[in-house]
Amino acid sequence: MKILLSGNEAVAHGVYRAGCKVAAAYPGTPSTEIMFNIGQHFKDKVWCEWAVNEKTAMEIAIGASIAGARAFTSMKHVGLNVAMDPLMTYTYIGPLGGLVIVVADDPHMHSSQNEQDTRNLAKFARAALLEPSDSQEAYDMVVAAFDLSEKFNTPVIVRLTTRTSHSSTLVDLGENFGHGGRERIPYVKDISKNLPVPAFARGMRVRTEARTKALRAEAEASAFNRMEPGSDKRFGFVTANVAYNYVKEVFPEFGVLKLGFSNPMPLDLVKKFAATVDKLVVVEELDAVMETQIRAAGVAVADVKTELRMMELNPMRLAAWYIPPQDLV
Repeated sequence: MKILLSGNEAVAHGVYRAGCKVAAAYPGTPSTEIMFNIGQHFKDKVWCEWAVNEKTAMEIAIGASIAGARAFTSMKHVGLNVAMDPLMTYTYIGPLGGLVIVVADDPHMHSSQNEQDTRNLAKFARAALLEPSDSQEAYDMVVAAFDLSEKFNTPVIVRLTTRTSHSSTLVDLGENFGHGGRERIPYVKDISKNLPVPAFARGMRVRTEARTKALRAEAEASAFNRMEPGSDKRFGFVTANVAYNYVKEVFPEFGVLKLGFSNPMPLDLVKKFAATVDKLVVVEELDAVMETQIRAAGVAVADVKTELRMMELNPMRLAAWYIPPQDLV
């Protein structure tokens, strides 16, 4: 079944399809329509509620996850600041029922008091991060995120931006679309697993690093990360999120490494792609999160103007500033 959905609507459909039991959120554009759509269309299967703030929404979802239910929360970028306290500790504990957090960044501050890049906080929290570039990927990645969360005992953040949230594309919901119907995982009392006092938290810290290593291996092999060869080898682009669409529109002749599973960063895949082109260009909306890690891994990256680290990207800005015209002759 195919249907035209915005990115936010696609997330709501993915939450339902994955068998989520509990959803809580605090409204903030560009994320507000996610919870609105869950409540409007799927409240018979998903317990959904607006919380008084993002921290409370996160704690509601964490509580459900500890109890073994698949749980979801959404917010805008500034809201993640409010919710970081419980998230930072829950990344140590790790979910029982899958926990998925959708954060919608707002480049250009269309409805926000500042610009922030959620990828920084995802890396800081040691959470897995997925970045859809359109509504189909928003749907697919949310469904996959619940499985990933339970498989690796990690919260999973799905990062949207204003354009992915509010642009609409066709979404194939699959045959027999319906609630995943997944039963709650039985809770077993285990204070060493669920109580992060120092004596237990030290072991959690070690396990968190081992999990990051396993997640990196998963990212290296993920279908959400793919190399797309180009006919012109002078440049190759590493990109993610909606910026991928701009790169494909403006520079169709060059190869692209599209990263949908971007934290932990699949650096071996980046190195493999970099070896196929003369010069590597990293296109990302807002901070140089990918570029910094790629440079630290010893891969040469073309310099990018500081102006491109702020405000919303679009094809015109990309065409005008990313590659000097003389380099394209």
